[in-house]
Amino acid sequence: MHEIDVVGIGNAIVDVLCQADDRFLDRHGLTKGAMMLVDAEQAGRLYAAMPPGVEISGGSAANTMAGIASIGGSGAFIGKVRDDQLGEVFAHDIRSIGISFMTPPALEGPPTGRCLIMVTPDGQRTMNTLLGAANDLTPDDVNPAVIGAAKVTYLEGYLWDPPAAKAAFRKALEIAHGAGRKVALTLSDSFCVDRHRDEFRALVDQVDIVFANEAEILSLYQVGTFDEALHAVRRAVTLAVLTRSEQGSVILDGDDVHVIGAERGVTVIDTTGAGDLYAAGFLSGLTRGRPLAECGRMGAIAAAEAISHMGARPQADLAALVAEKLG
Repeated sequence: MHEIDVVGIGNAIVDVLCQADDRFLDRHGLTKGAMMLVDAEQAGRLYAAMPPGVEISGGSAANTMAGIASIGGSGAFIGKVRDDQLGEVFAHDIRSIGISFMTPPALEGPPTGRCLIMVTPDGQRTMNTLLGAANDLTPDDVNPAVIGAAKVTYLEGYLWDPPAAKAAFRKALEIAHGAGRKVALTLSDSFCVDRHRDEFRALVDQVDIVFANEAEILSLYQVGTFDEALHAVRRAVTLAVLTRSEQGSVILDGDDVHVIGAERGVTVIDTTGAGDLYAAGFLSGLTRGRPLAECGRMGAIAAAEAISHMGARPQADLAALVAEKLG
């Protein structure tokens, strides 16, 4: 297999997005800005109550791969869908943007996963996720040739629940490092960190790159300030990429620290996918050998595009945006 930039491993999800106000969240007992796992019955009730929305293929790592494709990079995605209508939609969407997707669909069991997303007027997204078939990823779905061909294997923390998926992550990590490749982990959400703190700390010690936002890294190390979290993660991982919303991001590379400002003049419509697209920009720069500060700028540019519209996947040509701003 030819060398590729990044392979993402994560939940294969179709997003259903709608605009809602805080009263809707209160009526349904939803925690604003958080991600909650729901069962099929809960998902059915919430879907029935949602205002009109749009369906867009999603999933955190899959969104990152879409961003990498938009910047002109090459990649693959590993994730599980069911042989149903939403599974076909997901597979078509990711292949249509040039990302290889060869994971065979499940022939039985739960349906393709979906995420019900309420976007409030301030741009915050509240996510309720039925993982469905995405939960059924196994080590057999990890293609050694794909992992070995990728400069970076990107692991989605949202998937760190089912034992078989954990085994799939560990298999991918072993293959990647055995091939002399890099492994990156995104902590995904403080909800995930709270559930798996000890395991995530152990996993951070094994990967080469960690992506986290401020809330996630504070939760991981159970500290009260961002500076304390910086010191803790610096001892654990070679390269840490920490995002702070409108305060920009901080990149730790050993003793070197790069502070990257957020893009200015952006009207926030929907924060869904901001971290996913930041990772896309950063990894695109990294796999092309750009300096880390430029990688951070590429991440900021991609994240700014993501929050300027509904949905987590880019609607503009990210390659053109990066070329315009960075050359």
